[in-house]
Amino acid sequence: MADLMFDRWLHILAGITWIGLLYYFNFIQVPAMPKAKADGTAAAITKHIAPNALLWFRMSAAVTWLTGAYYLMSASHLSFHDAFTLSGTSAVIGIGAWLGTIMLFNVWVIIWPNQRKVLGMVEASDEEKAKAARQAFLASRTNTMLSIPMVFFMVAGPHGLPF
Repeated sequence: MADLMFDRWLHILAGITWIGLLYYFNFIQVPAMPKAKADGTAAAITKHIAPNALLWFRMSAAVTWLTGAYYLMSASHLSFHDAFTLSGTSAVIGIGAWLGTIMLFNVWVIIWPNQRKVLGMVEASDEEKAKAARQAFLASRTNTMLSIPMVFFMVAGPHGLPF
């Protein structure tokens, strides 16, 4: 029982970190970059802040998903299989789990590889960097939109949302 309480606490803490950073990127950093480029301070953001924030972003996404999966496999009232097949009493939380899984995929398969190009961690031409920036931006905005129903279904399931 104590391990599930710790897992759930870690899941919530990692989720807050993940979504908080997602919102930071989409509502603070991205809109501020044109002004930072105009006054010559963008390099400090891309060199010092963005790589560190992206590390926390990726790790909190992974920890959130792993602790959520562990909780679904370990809690007596939930089922990992039912959650991912959207059946039984775990169907509602399963919708949130699927949205979180899509978001995790976006972080690791679309956003991070493209951000590596944008930040100069991987060699890329200016054209490739522009394309990578657009792809990372769109995946990040998609995650922002998915985060709203994801949180709703993750919270609603354990609190008795009837479907």
